[in-house]
Amino acid sequence: MNNIIQPLASTITDTTVRHRIPWSVKLGYTAFMAVLVPVYWANYGPTNFLYFCDVALFLTLVAVWTESALLAGMAAVGIVLPQLIWVADFVAGLVGVKLLGMTAYMFDERRSLFLRGLSLFHGWLPFLLLFLVKRLGYDRRALPAWWGLAWVLVLFCYFFMPGPTPAPGTEPVNINYVHGMSDTEPQGWMPPLAWLATLMTGLPVLLYWPTHLALKKLFSQACKRRLKSETGSRM
Repeated sequence: MNNIIQPLASTITDTTVRHRIPWSVKLGYTAFMAVLVPVYWANYGPTNFLYFCDVALFLTLVAVWTESALLAGMAAVGIVLPQLIWVADFVAGLVGVKLLGMTAYMFDERRSLFLRGLSLFHGWLPFLLLFLVKRLGYDRRALPAWWGLAWVLVLFCYFFMPGPTPAPGTEPVNINYVHGMSDTEPQGWMPPLAWLATLMTGLPVLLYWPTHLALKKLFSQACKRRLKSETGSRM
């Protein structure tokens, strides 16, 4: 009898997980990406998609369709806290206060309102990711997976992508702040490689690890209890 019940329970659980994300979310997010990708490509070029936030957009797209807890968790670990910093910097800019300058492009009148409006995804994407993780559960492998991906992106952008320039255009420079927080000049606080090492150490310690702990505490056990309850009720 157990030989029959166990595969049946596994099938029910898998089916339940695959249908946790509403179709409205899948289709709405896909429509947004269908607009954003060609517009960004035309205005910023393909290297723009090397930013952490843009990589997270694609991870999220795959996650909503495959309902992958790992991919949703990776994106959440990587960008929930940084995007909150982005929002704080943007709000400060609206009232005329400069914090980090990371959202200066949002006030660049050479860029259309539509183009800048698309970048407001930084404000709502963290909440979508928290919703996805809540529905799918948190996969603890998300931290090392994103950590490794982030280091690859940082090293690639440092060694192969353009650094800051006095008159940056729309083509991305200083991607992921590998040369400092300014697009017009490199940081002068420390040697360049020391900044790179600080960035590669600081991102996981200050941003990724705390997010991982919070997501693990909030969503891992809740997902297990829900799956157990749903499986039991169907049995």
